[in-house]
Amino acid sequence: MSAEGYDARADFLVEAREILDRLGEQVVALEQDPDDRPTLDAVFRGFHTIKGGAGFLDLPPMVALCHAFEDRIDAARSGIRMLDAAAFDGAQRAVDQLLDMLDTMTRGEPLADVDTALLQQVRGDDVAAAASAAAIELPDNLDDLDFDALLDSLHGAGAIPGAAPPPPPPPAPRATPRPQQGSAKPDAADKAHAPPAAEAEQTVRVDVRRLDALVNLVGELVLARNRLKTLRPDFHDEHLDRAVTALDTVTARLQGAVMSARMQPVNRVFTRFPKLARDVARQLSKQVELVVEGAETELDRNLVEALADPLVHLVRNAIDHGVEMPATRRAAGKPEVGQVRLAARQEGDHVSIEVSDDGAGIDPDTIRRSAIRKGVVDPEAASRLSPDECLALIFLPGFSTRAEVSDLSGRGVGMDVVQSKIRELSGQVQIQSEPGEGTRFIIRVPLTLAILPTLLVELGDDVYALPLVRVIEVVAHDPADMLWMDGQHILDLRERPIPVLSLRQWLGLAHDAADATRGVVLQAGEQRFCLLVDRVLGREEVVIKALPRSLRGLPGYAGASLVGDGRMALILDVDALLSSAQRHSSASTRGR
Repeated sequence: MSAEGYDARADFLVEAREILDRLGEQVVALEQDPDDRPTLDAVFRGFHTIKGGAGFLDLPPMVALCHAFEDRIDAARSGIRMLDAAAFDGAQRAVDQLLDMLDTMTRGEPLADVDTALLQQVRGDDVAAAASAAAIELPDNLDDLDFDALLDSLHGAGAIPGAAPPPPPPPAPRATPRPQQGSAKPDAADKAHAPPAAEAEQTVRVDVRRLDALVNLVGELVLARNRLKTLRPDFHDEHLDRAVTALDTVTARLQGAVMSARMQPVNRVFTRFPKLARDVARQLSKQVELVVEGAETELDRNLVEALADPLVHLVRNAIDHGVEMPATRRAAGKPEVGQVRLAARQEGDHVSIEVSDDGAGIDPDTIRRSAIRKGVVDPEAASRLSPDECLALIFLPGFSTRAEVSDLSGRGVGMDVVQSKIRELSGQVQIQSEPGEGTRFIIRVPLTLAILPTLLVELGDDVYALPLVRVIEVVAHDPADMLWMDGQHILDLRERPIPVLSLRQWLGLAHDAADATRGVVLQAGEQRFCLLVDRVLGREEVVIKALPRSLRGLPGYAGASLVGDGRMALILDVDALLSSAQRHSSASTRGR
């Protein structure tokens, strides 16, 4: 097999990072159940696979570190020396060090030798002397290996991302789930029972830029399809109707196929959290159980990667702010081990991800007092805030109720970053909390950002698009039904008062009594409001295009698109639209 055009180093970086993400989760599961032999074997295979690839690429420090932990695992597998707390600490340090090495390789820098003390801890040596990285001898015949065999040693049977993983072993009591731990490279004894290579070859690695190009082309096809569907009634031709209907069907199927090629399970993000939860809990001297549900739920790969940082903030905060110290939980009649739950599920054309804990919860009155003390709101306005509105204040920049600053929290950064990042993904984040019972953060994002289902509305001759995931309902508007309360118009919608915002007024356009015949009820975080528009055109899938550079950053706009009748539609940012209107209303009230 020719190696021409194949970048083994780049492939190794991708494969090794995926294996290390799984190893962090598997080591935590093994720590909770050291007698779980399948997990023990999976951990060994993970380090063994990385060592094989590192040996081929001539990376002695990485080989040394993997070899050291292989020795420790071998001792445990043979029953000579069982794994203890020090061994698991060493394993997690080894995973962290290997990840740092991958980052160093990505930057194109040479690897430094592994610290001897770390090798001793990983191997579990009782004596001061330990073999250094330079002392690890690599096989002399690496250059003579057949290239196909080399790729097998890199990937392992069934370890190519996207291939169906083998069935997972029974879950440990407090490590859920571990859906991919069997996908690491098998050792020599297992290879004899592996299926033929032809059967395992079910996937192919494709440069993501090629997928992006396909998505862009499908997007243009969708626009052309929408245009044809709009023009069809003008021709009254039966043959044209059938052709457009067939094109509509094929376009929808092609769109679904291309989008599914970009979909990845959220488990690619979730696998890193068992290790994160363990490390944070140990740093805070807390006991925490992380429960993962719905890891197989799929999202667009760009969304999966973009959700990593917000979820890290939320899981850290759940352990730091939410879960109490063991003694406090015991005094409150709770189990000493706190629970943090990370769950994902698909809901129609969007995905819901929940981070919850059974900790102390958040007291809205504490948030209210803190907001007054920091000058975020005045006492009179604070007294009118509902409990949900008080909780929403934690998303403001610089807001924190923490009296002291720690390495993990208390600086007023994090929650505002979470909200702004989710908004960039055309999603929303909600918070629910009960003092003494726990807190839930619920993130909702669309399945993909490339083609967005929207509700088209009209203002004069201009078209605007509202993300369909934010639309609750459409109502007829009668000015006589509106009330005036606290300096703003209010609509009593089935005995639930919601603020009213006129899109025409927000744009600074002249008011006409014949306009604003419809109201669109929208969801922005925990709040609902009614947006007045002239007409509602209906639902349409649009292809999101970035705004010109001169218009980027304007509050209330998320992008633009062409709609079926050929007009340009601006896509509205629901959260920014409401907040900018509220700021304008507050400024006007103060001016009077």
